[in-house]
Amino acid sequence: VSGLTLSVSCLQPSCFGYPLSIFFIVINEFCERFSYYGMRAVLVLYFKYFLQWDDNLSTAIYHTFVALCYLTPILGALIADSWLGKFKTIVSLSIVYTIGQAVMSVSSINDLTDHNRDGSPDNVSVHIALSMIGLILIALGTGGIKPCVAAFGGDQFEDDQEKQRSRFFSIFYLSINAGSLISTIITPVLRAQECGIHSKQRCYPLAFGVPAALMAVSVVVFIVGSRMYKKIQPQGNIMIQVAKCIGFAIKNRFRHRSKEFPKREHWLDWASEKYDKRLIAQTKMVLKVLFLYIPLPMFWALFDQQGSRWTLQATTMDGDFGAFPIQPDQMQTVNPILIIVMVPVVDAVIYPLIKKCKINFTPLRRITVGMFLASLAFVAAALVQVQIDKTLPVFPTAGQSQIKIINLGTDGATVQFEPQLQNVTLTSMASTSYMTFETSRLQSLKITSGNKTTTEAFQLPGGNRHTLEIKNTATGIFSELLFDNVTSKPEEGNNLIRFINNFPDTANVTMGDTSFGMLTSLSATDYSLFSGGRKDNITVTRNSVSCSVTSKSLGFGSAYTIVINECSGNILDVTYSEDIPPNTVHMAWQIPQYFILTCAEVVFSVTGLEFSYSQAPSNMKAVLQAGWLLTVAVGNIIVLIVAGASKLSEQWAEYVLFAALLLAVCIIFAIMAYFYTYVDPNEIEAQLEEEKKEVKKDKDFYEKEAEADSRM
Repeated sequence: VSGLTLSVSCLQPSCFGYPLSIFFIVINEFCERFSYYGMRAVLVLYFKYFLQWDDNLSTAIYHTFVALCYLTPILGALIADSWLGKFKTIVSLSIVYTIGQAVMSVSSINDLTDHNRDGSPDNVSVHIALSMIGLILIALGTGGIKPCVAAFGGDQFEDDQEKQRSRFFSIFYLSINAGSLISTIITPVLRAQECGIHSKQRCYPLAFGVPAALMAVSVVVFIVGSRMYKKIQPQGNIMIQVAKCIGFAIKNRFRHRSKEFPKREHWLDWASEKYDKRLIAQTKMVLKVLFLYIPLPMFWALFDQQGSRWTLQATTMDGDFGAFPIQPDQMQTVNPILIIVMVPVVDAVIYPLIKKCKINFTPLRRITVGMFLASLAFVAAALVQVQIDKTLPVFPTAGQSQIKIINLGTDGATVQFEPQLQNVTLTSMASTSYMTFETSRLQSLKITSGNKTTTEAFQLPGGNRHTLEIKNTATGIFSELLFDNVTSKPEEGNNLIRFINNFPDTANVTMGDTSFGMLTSLSATDYSLFSGGRKDNITVTRNSVSCSVTSKSLGFGSAYTIVINECSGNILDVTYSEDIPPNTVHMAWQIPQYFILTCAEVVFSVTGLEFSYSQAPSNMKAVLQAGWLLTVAVGNIIVLIVAGASKLSEQWAEYVLFAALLLAVCIIFAIMAYFYTYVDPNEIEAQLEEEKKEVKKDKDFYEKEAEADSRM
């Protein structure tokens, strides 16, 4: 069998000294990471804007999904090592993964249940059910293949190709970041497009469909290289042996809990009746590292909020970067860009400088600094949130009404709110901001313009915004109270636009591709939704004559009433009345928090894996890999618990809470790290091997002595 294995490996085609098979594996990983991160980039916005979930539910389901993605690798490792082998496991679960991505794409098709063609699904439950099925299949697929692909790539090399294997893992890591970066740029752009059969909506089917197609390509590419792979048969999973060893030790210790049994040096020594000394010593080393893992999930609880809370924060910010607008979910690209830049900078510049300063920057100290920096990143996020909150409009409560006034005439006007609540004076073609009144106290208003006066009594329902149109005409003062029907700031950076026709006759109004229809004199349209950050052409046609003008930049998240005044020489004159101010805090202010968090990731994540591998026996690295991934899963579960239990109404306060929790955990970890003693697993294993040889030598000696005695 060994001769056959050797001949097969010798026949493996190679390119530049590398097995040709690894190129299929690298392409496969790039496509898979593109698929996963592309889908994940738009996921929380899909929950909020398509399924119409609120911020908290969207965040909760997002983190539940991510947690599931990091729990299933344990299942994938067990299947690969104990049953199917790595190759069959990757193929099988990749097919499951592709089906999940396809189901997600189908679930986001608005026309699937929009039978009345009003632009919204008639049966949201169908879309939710399909989404959950898709996400479960994706979590099973991406998590299941996670521990297999890199290890399968490493299997392709011979023992004397250590240098090539090391370079392969660098290329492999680069393909992960390249897939993540490119997909996080592309899928938000696809999502921002408008598509649909009966009504145009955000194109989530395309945003999910392209990752599904890339996952299908990933499967095909991986299978094409099948004949070139070196496939090692499953040899049992070390995690099962470790679990059995720990279980037996606990059970045996419980059986011998009375004082008549002498204590042993370590509780795992109670497994010595069934398991050999080597496995017990290796398990001790692993548990020592796993104990240090206990505080680590709190770091991931903060880190993974880039895709949830920070993305939602970006939806309330200004994404105008000059030549091109940035989508809220594209801000996540800052992390992979900084990672690609900072990993070599930190390794080649920062660490050597620290070493020259004669500072002993041990791995555990690096991890502690990483946790502190992540805490600092959330303080930065809280400061940004405070600035955002200052710009948010205040809407009326149930017992209040808000009124703004637009003077459409060429004469000045004065409006008095009775009984003696407030007086407002306006110049011609001017408007006010919204004024808040107690609904029960507001009974009537008195309007004076030119030499005319009128008084109108009215009763408002409360809890709403209204716009009062006034104009001094030849026949008297015209006034009309419009119901604004806007109770929140436009989401996702969109803008709300409506028109008031200040022409003396009827006009047809169009803005961009949206037609507002025929509008009679001094009447107003309803609000229509437009994408933020763009300028559109406004065209008005009356008496078969058209005139137009390009709108000013309306920013992101604004609402405007545009008054059509007059047309001269085919040029349209309009006046803008700001109903809701655009987002004024720029998305660039998120870059500092992303930068600090990326610094934290570099010193925490990379160092954590390096430390874990250096402290674990060679055959136990899979156990520590599973433990590391488990900390990510637990971290996402912590987000659900803290966000659900905190009941904080202010988002900045939640950021501060997470920062404080991580800082407290950071202090606990620093104390644990102070008392940790570094070990050399190779040295310990060599000692155990030496002891084993000595025991065997003594055993052979006694056997020979016994044999000699029997002959005598």
